[in-house]
Amino acid sequence: MARKAKIQRKTSETDISLEINLDGMGKGKIATTIPVLDHMLNLAARHGLCDLNLKARGDREIDDHHLVEDIGICLGDAVREALKDKKGIERYGAETVPMDESLCNVTLDLSGRPYLVYNVKFAAKKIGEFDAALLKEFFKAFSDRSGSTLHINLLYGRNSHHIAEAVFKAFGRALRNAVAISGRAKGVPSTKGSL
Repeated sequence: MARKAKIQRKTSETDISLEINLDGMGKGKIATTIPVLDHMLNLAARHGLCDLNLKARGDREIDDHHLVEDIGICLGDAVREALKDKKGIERYGAETVPMDESLCNVTLDLSGRPYLVYNVKFAAKKIGEFDAALLKEFFKAFSDRSGSTLHINLLYGRNSHHIAEAVFKAFGRALRNAVAISGRAKGVPSTKGSL
């Protein structure tokens, strides 16, 4: 059974349409009106081997906060919906990814318990024109809505663009590992019997 979801979110601040296929080939068709975020989400999709179609616009005349956060909300909702009851998944995923001088570790637990640990310091406050601090808001929204415990730890890095790339590549790969179907486990991967 295909693990897919489609999310529509329209508010007075944003208008977002997102489709995900967790069992895809890593194809991204992403247009958020924020070029840096488009690039990073394409990296996550490619390394996560999920197909992600995303069209989003929002009140960027104020700033990018609402749009970035709402995209995180939609991605979290989509992952949660696509996983359904989570039977047979690995549940945990962890990856450490280098990007030139930067190295980032992401560890993910699809536990049903949202919690974000975010230890990422950017060398510069901006990546191009994009406020790098908003990436924490994106991951917080994703964690809350997907119901996942998410630890993102930058081990080191000097270039803000490289730091962000390491984060999103590691995130995509950790998610890929966590949603993978186990070859041996049956049912929900929890002694509680549910996630």
